[in-house]
Amino acid sequence: ASASFDDRAAALVAALHTDEKVALFSNGAGAVPRLNIPKYQWWSEALHGVGRSPGVTFDATTPNATSFPQVITTASSWNTSLFHAIGQVVGTEARAFANLGHAGLTFWAPNVNIFRDPRWGRGQETQGEDPTVNAAYAANFPHGVQDGDSYPKYLKASSCCKHYAAYNLEDWGGVDRHHFDAIVTDQDLNETYFPPFQACAQVGKASGVMCSYNAVNGVPSCASKPLLNDRLRGTWGFDGYVTSDCGAVADVYSKHKYTNTTDATDVDVLTAGTDSDCGMFLGQHLQACIDDGTCDIYSGNCAEGDLSKSGEGYTTYAKPTEPSPPPWPCP
Repeated sequence: ASASFDDRAAALVAALHTDEKVALFSNGAGAVPRLNIPKYQWWSEALHGVGRSPGVTFDATTPNATSFPQVITTASSWNTSLFHAIGQVVGTEARAFANLGHAGLTFWAPNVNIFRDPRWGRGQETQGEDPTVNAAYAANFPHGVQDGDSYPKYLKASSCCKHYAAYNLEDWGGVDRHHFDAIVTDQDLNETYFPPFQACAQVGKASGVMCSYNAVNGVPSCASKPLLNDRLRGTWGFDGYVTSDCGAVADVYSKHKYTNTTDATDVDVLTAGTDSDCGMFLGQHLQACIDDGTCDIYSGNCAEGDLSKSGEGYTTYAKPTEPSPPPWPCP
């Protein structure tokens, strides 16, 4: 009972067989019955309230959740205490759903992308075009979702900032989000696209970040070590999990054509800093990569720590291994 979360998570991960670890890398993480680890769905949504998604169930017991205005409307208030208060309600209701087994605890919100062209079509999800406003939201909403009476030892729920980085194109001019390569100067990255995610990591203390479909200056976000392990973790001190957007790991190989083999894709995304694949690519190909020696979990390209990160995130954020605090009441 005196061991830290990190030590207990590491011990649990060490007890896993390789095939069991592989099963933890998808958003629909597999169960490990012999260790009493249940299956887990990482993908739950809460953009402006707990929302229908693979991890969330609405039924007679949980028929609805509070739906706040679209985020761009809320952001127009410039009211940072409101950003935090909405996060508090969302986090409390998220915990209530989780207590009843109707959601996980990892909610993929907020969207803090920069919105400068209405042709994107998803601008209502964001705070708008101003990096300062987006950063203020990223600093306050995650705290509201995550903070509770037992914070920081326990998260009320987990907030995940998305989509990192330079992501604001859906399908235009013959280019869609799965193929788009955002060519951005260092100045524009640092002055425009990075501030919301830096605030998310350093001030909001979000426990998750989602890497985006697009490439940035030729490198797919989910395979970019400079974006993930170097800047996000190394420079900004982020200490949470990184999930891909859904299908973005497969896009590295099939849409961006950044890698030539499935093995190379596995190596690149894991060593870059992606921990969980929202999709099936790692689930379908990672075992073969291990078996043929390209992903050697003991001495090769995919270090044990890389293969274990998803499992550690599972125990640290989603299912704490210490006794849970009293259930959060429904509002």
